[in-house]
Amino acid sequence: MSTLSDLPLVIEPVELIKVLDAPDLILVDLTSVARYHEGHIPGASFVDPKQTQRGQPPAPGALPELAALEALFSALGHHDQAEYVVYDDEGGGWAGRFIWLLDVIGHTKYHYLNGGLLAWQAEGYPLSQEVPSSRLAPVALKIHPEPTASCDYLKSRLGASDLAIWDARSPQEYSGEKVLAARGGHIPGAVNFEWTAGMDKQRALRIRSDIAQQLEQLGITPDKEVITHCQTHHRSGFTYLVAKALGYPRVKAYAGSWGEWGNMSDTPIAS
Repeated sequence: MSTLSDLPLVIEPVELIKVLDAPDLILVDLTSVARYHEGHIPGASFVDPKQTQRGQPPAPGALPELAALEALFSALGHHDQAEYVVYDDEGGGWAGRFIWLLDVIGHTKYHYLNGGLLAWQAEGYPLSQEVPSSRLAPVALKIHPEPTASCDYLKSRLGASDLAIWDARSPQEYSGEKVLAARGGHIPGAVNFEWTAGMDKQRALRIRSDIAQQLEQLGITPDKEVITHCQTHHRSGFTYLVAKALGYPRVKAYAGSWGEWGNMSDTPIAS
């Protein structure tokens, strides 16, 4: 039988069902309160997606304060040997953002359930309404800056031949037709590949099997540093996850995203 540590970053429901009793498993549900109580994967602990963001303008998608992160991971019973499996019910946005949080705290033992709750249900696996007992364990975390691109860092890299900026927003936001900040448009040089275009709607929102080829055609390739963003680094949680799953060696999330970039007066904008 496979153990969690033997599994790849992206796993299938049939692989998860075999390891639900693993002692080091921390299973994280990032759906909604209502959906969680209606039925979740047995043993899963609910995390409100809002807890993964700072939630303050002009960059609500920024990293939460250290104390908030420590409270979040303490409630989950975080420890050095923990093996996380994360899922949501939207194809990987919130789950991918949580994986980014794990990278930020320097914890690399994690997996994403491909297709999340929808794939689990499509395979006919059981749901539970039982809430796991508290595993509160005080933790002291260290923030690792490498997974995150700041606004200044991104500005310093604009135009570099080894940079790919992956804009996960809608085409209307990218063009500036739809404006969700003081200014509309996109970061110069950014490539628009809307997040849901990377999901297979015929396979319960699993990651598309041809995603590597799609990105190759767009110039989002593993030889480049990939910086991905959306409006609040929610949708780009999925694109961050995809790049990591494909083995891209240099992946960063611009957590400030367009909420920050589009509300600043000195950031260059294309349309």
